[in-house]
Amino acid sequence: MTRLSNNRRFLQVLALAGFVCSTSPGFADNELRAPDNVIPAESDARADSVPVETNPAQSETRADSTPVKPTPNRTESVTDPARMEANPSITLKASVWRTKPGIVFLKTPIGLLTLSSKTTLKDFLASQDVFFWIHDTHLAVEIRKRSNDSLVHRYLSGPFKQSGDGENKLLRWTPEGERSFDFGAHERSLAGLREGSPVTVEVDDNGTVIGVHDLQFDLQIGQIASGGTDAQLLLTGTVSKLKSNFIFFRTPVGVVNVNTKIGIKNAKVGQTLTLHIHHRNIVADLAAPNTTSPAHRFLTGPLEFASPDHAGIRLWTPEGEQIYQTDRGKSALAGLREGSPITIELNGRGEVVEFHRPN
Repeated sequence: MTRLSNNRRFLQVLALAGFVCSTSPGFADNELRAPDNVIPAESDARADSVPVETNPAQSETRADSTPVKPTPNRTESVTDPARMEANPSITLKASVWRTKPGIVFLKTPIGLLTLSSKTTLKDFLASQDVFFWIHDTHLAVEIRKRSNDSLVHRYLSGPFKQSGDGENKLLRWTPEGERSFDFGAHERSLAGLREGSPVTVEVDDNGTVIGVHDLQFDLQIGQIASGGTDAQLLLTGTVSKLKSNFIFFRTPVGVVNVNTKIGIKNAKVGQTLTLHIHHRNIVADLAAPNTTSPAHRFLTGPLEFASPDHAGIRLWTPEGEQIYQTDRGKSALAGLREGSPITIELNGRGEVVEFHRPN
């Protein structure tokens, strides 16, 4: 990872990323089931987050806050490819799967996203959607009503940076670009922070800080996104552990768990892994420690033949769409319908080694 030298600082910034839900333990919707490929809980399966203290005596009352105007161009910003220039970078939309005091489990197109906090989101509802962004050292989370897209909460995490115009304003990255926010009633707590100190704030639609919170998150990548869903991710880090089908992937945002069934094979502890996700496409580059050129590349995406004779298939790559000859994939491709996921393994010279069926 080109940014691994900044790992400690970034973890300090994003150790503040997550949510609390003070509802009773249970499913937010009786029809919701556990996402596939959820990783068994264990001590190092979290994204370097601080343990959350739960309080069963907390109120179970849930009520939406007064709706405010939707953020302009939010839909466009979710799919903005320019954001993927940052590494790390994540863009996801999530829905509630399950809640318990101090923690909420969310289903995303690529797996389970867990959010937790000791100070906020006591009013989380299953009728709300969550929009989640990471951009370099910044994190943004929006909670919106699914019925009318009105904003319920907006959280922004990152290094403290005050406006240079002498006013008490906080500069923050947002999906729409950098913005300034008035300290509001939190001038005392914010004015005492040093430049670069990690802080998470809640802001309203009028550009004012309305809360200072702790936030944590944990991401498990366990599946290929289905058609019609948006998912964007770019992470580089080190393979720190292998267990069953899971890769424990240490990145600047913490330890992210990756299921090898999405199309990654023969990873080894100590290797550098760069993972790209672009809608239904996944590209995983594995390189030896302290090297930049990948020893293996795994391309996974929907099967699309490039010609009527099925002599080549077309797949997305970070460098653009490429066509790969199918002469080494006859057995893997036999009987496979177009649109089904397929994985191509390349060697360090970019030559096709083998075709695989993921899962």
